[in-house]
Amino acid sequence: MKFDKEMATEYDRGVRRTLPTYDSMFRLIQAYLRANSTQQENVLIIGAGGGNELATLGPANPGWTFTAVDPAPPMLDFARMKAAELKIADRVEFIEGTVDDVVADRLFGAATCMLVLHFIADMDEKLKLLKKIRLHLAPGAPFVMASMYGNPDDPAFDELFTLWKAYWLDSTNMTKTEVDEMEKTVRKLSFIPEEEIVRLLQEAGFGKIAKFFTTNMFGGWICKAE
Repeated sequence: MKFDKEMATEYDRGVRRTLPTYDSMFRLIQAYLRANSTQQENVLIIGAGGGNELATLGPANPGWTFTAVDPAPPMLDFARMKAAELKIADRVEFIEGTVDDVVADRLFGAATCMLVLHFIADMDEKLKLLKKIRLHLAPGAPFVMASMYGNPDDPAFDELFTLWKAYWLDSTNMTKTEVDEMEKTVRKLSFIPEEEIVRLLQEAGFGKIAKFFTTNMFGGWICKAE
């Protein structure tokens, strides 16, 4: 498969339809990290494929360097392409893999894990990921995480899915049948209630946890390594 600007544009369009307030979320993330980091910082990005963290944080923070981690080669190619276009590639280390592939004793001043947790089905594996991110952070370092979340047994959850489908139908040329099929795929992801996400963060070693963002079935949390 050839990766080019057109493909990256289609990816960016799709993620913004899935999460309509995507860009606003990233503006808040940058504000939080800048308020809690130095001007010379090394940032760990877990799930960096697509390159939107790099596109937001790189140009505006010239003293920051990044370690961008993603297990999917096509997505990491998108990130490499964006970094090259933005002329920040010399400040980015790309790792094709997971947090397990980051040098064990390496510490970072900040970290993000955006839209990753709901792809991990097992609760123990979710906790393992968060614990490993915590091990790579200096005490007091900021961490930002966003994920799809919710309780599938709550009637409100179905209402949120109805809204999500309505937005896709309203903003694309997809048919109802196509959107219904997409819903079946998304419902197979690992949705857990907000209180479980907070519990995982606490057990992983994070404190000062606050929910800073919510849109439909998506939530974002800020916290600091204890």
